Amino acid sequence: MKTFQARDAQKGRFARKVVLITGASEKGIGGAIALRLANEGAVVVVASRSEPARLLEQLRGRHRDCQFLPCDVTREDEVRSAVAQCQSRFGTLDVLVNNAGVERIVRLEEVDDATMAEILDTNLTGSIRMTRAVLPCLRSPGGVIVNVSSALSLAGCAGFSIYSASKAGINGFTQSLAWELAPRGQRVVAVAPGVVLTKMSTGYREHLTPETAHKVRSCHPLDVGLTSDVAAAVAFLASDEARWITGVTLPLGWSPCIPLPVEEYFAAEEKQGIRG
Repeated sequence: MKTFQARDAQKGRFARKVVLITGASEKGIGGAIALRLANEGAVVVVASRSEPARLLEQLRGRHRDCQFLPCDVTREDEVRSAVAQCQSRFGTLDVLVNNAGVERIVRLEEVDDATMAEILDTNLTGSIRMTRAVLPCLRSPGGVIVNVSSALSLAGCAGFSIYSASKAGINGFTQSLAWELAPRGQRVVAVAPGVVLTKMSTGYREHLTPETAHKVRSCHPLDVGLTSDVAAAVAFLASDEARWITGVTLPLGWSPCIPLPVEEYFAAEEKQGIRG
């Protein structure tokens, strides 16, 4: 089995590629991305505030080359230090995944400046800060930046105004930077997941009634997602198979919908014998 895994990694889409992922944890989206890309041959560098010991154990247990770098994306000095260490050890960076983020559910009239700054500085400015730092060592041509946005950047929800603004900023950043880096042969893309079963989403899911939980699931045409669903999309967008895709934010598990009572209309038609 170990021999099979080693061969599989060598033949994977990310064989001999170095990937830097921010904010990765064992049970989050970043951790799932790390495991997926490592299984496809990538050398994974995890940059986060605290060391994800169990994630690193999983990666090393699968005989994958990985490294942890302490980094708070809101701190310029820590970002530069992490990138410098990554470049010193591996040289050129192939993929950056801006995954670090925080989520706070709060009414706008109740949010204080500290909370607002934390959300914006982590989700938006932190991604910009990290991207700026890696550009000098990002492979050209062929380097890829993947930003983790949110479906809440595309649709509204009470209590998420600041979070939505931070993620909508990520979408705009993705679009404009894609044009800026295209002459270098580098790509910039984003994914915008709907509700995903992660530790971050547990906070509000624990307070939902069965009826409300059903409403959340019904907002997603294919039900809520798993971290592995997001990882699969990131793996494709970051791979050479997506070489002609840049500047896009891909919605995952969600699409715009106006909830008109169409089913009730069809049922009434059938009852009256109008249809068929």
